Amino acid sequence: MHYSDTQLTKIFKNTKRIAVVGASMNPSRPSYYVAQYLITKGYDIVPVNPAHAGLTLFDATVSARLSDIEGPVDMVDIFRRSEAVPEIVDEALEVFPDLGTIWMQIGVQHPVAAAKAEAKGVAVIQNRCPKIEFQRLFG
Repeated sequence: MHYSDTQLTKIFKNTKRIAVVGASMNPSRPSYYVAQYLITKGYDIVPVNPAHAGLTLFDATVSARLSDIEGPVDMVDIFRRSEAVPEIVDEALEVFPDLGTIWMQIGVQHPVAAAKAEAKGVAVIQNRCPKIEFQRLFG
């Protein structure tokens, strides 16, 4: 899949609050250090992981599910296996009517779920890392 730099730049500029599904408390895990990096770039991160629900990560309370998040989210960043994507996308589309982007990390893709989100006007990025793309685009 190819995503233009223009498309990616627009996503980053229009995103303020990111739900990180599969957020880990372990600093050596990609979901931890990608979220931490995005915070340093000014994004508000909402960690989502039922195993850590109620704990604090990056000064935010970890939510068990997307539906537990109060307020809007601009992007859902998925750090889960591809098989888990349809359920996550369905929940995201249901609870965030103004969602801008579904982002699936490197190795994560689901064409059917992506098409469903795109049909609702949500941008979908698959098999990419926002940290890598942000660094490449903005240095």
